[in-house]
Amino acid sequence: MSDNLAPTFNGFRTLAQAQVISLSGPDSVAFAQAQFANDVLSLADGHWQWSAWLTAKGRVLSIFQLVRVDAGNLLLVCHDGGAEAMAEQLRRFVFRRKVVISHSLDKSVNGALHAPVCAQGAALAALEDGTIELDVGSTTLPRSLHIGAPADVANAEEELAWRQSDLRLGLPRLVDAQREQWTPQQLGLDRLSAYSVKKGCYPGQEIVARTHFLGKAKRSLALLECTGTVNAGDGVQQAGSTVGSIASAAGTLALAVLPLELPEGDLQVGEAGTRIIPLLDGLAR
Repeated sequence: MSDNLAPTFNGFRTLAQAQVISLSGPDSVAFAQAQFANDVLSLADGHWQWSAWLTAKGRVLSIFQLVRVDAGNLLLVCHDGGAEAMAEQLRRFVFRRKVVISHSLDKSVNGALHAPVCAQGAALAALEDGTIELDVGSTTLPRSLHIGAPADVANAEEELAWRQSDLRLGLPRLVDAQREQWTPQQLGLDRLSAYSVKKGCYPGQEIVARTHFLGKAKRSLALLECTGTVNAGDGVQQAGSTVGSIASAAGTLALAVLPLELPEGDLQVGEAGTRIIPLLDGLAR
């Protein structure tokens, strides 16, 4: 098995699945604070954070970047698509708040496997042509994201390279069948600083806080490298027993939810031999 990424690419590519939701209006921040798992009130203008939208039972519906352009304008970068459906669901909770929620069809999300020119860490950069630049990498694996006009569309190999870089950095990429299956702790979202246990109420907050403060998390995320292609939902076996499940996959790389106290021994996913390899740090914002 190799530690190499899928074939890399030069320059920016429009990522096929990534979509943008816009929240605009004077109550945008208050609305986001009440709905999403991270602390939007503590986020400064011109900065972004990882966040998640959870069910009332504390299961992850969506993982996204929440970009606070200013106090009246937020962007959600949804890397696994589903923006229109999510926007429609969010509108049900607006009630009397002054916030407009829309799927921003005019904004493309373009990724590049190199360091950003101006953005750094959680601070975004507004470029001269109106593009928003984000730093979505680390010193080990530098990456940039542009929100704006489309670039050349990524081909299948380039999409795989980007998706595998997400997994190496511990960012789960959820297909529809994996939504509502996992808690934030099981998906390792603490590594991304993607949820808060100190802010006020939000859907699923009680379960997230209880798991955190009572130390009840028994499973978490591990990066697997396999000898063959695996798929989300596949079981992970050890000594003939299923010990975990694949939450997110990209070719021969996968993020699996496994017991924190996993005995030593060979792992298998279907017919593919499997080993645990280190996750890369540096994506927390």
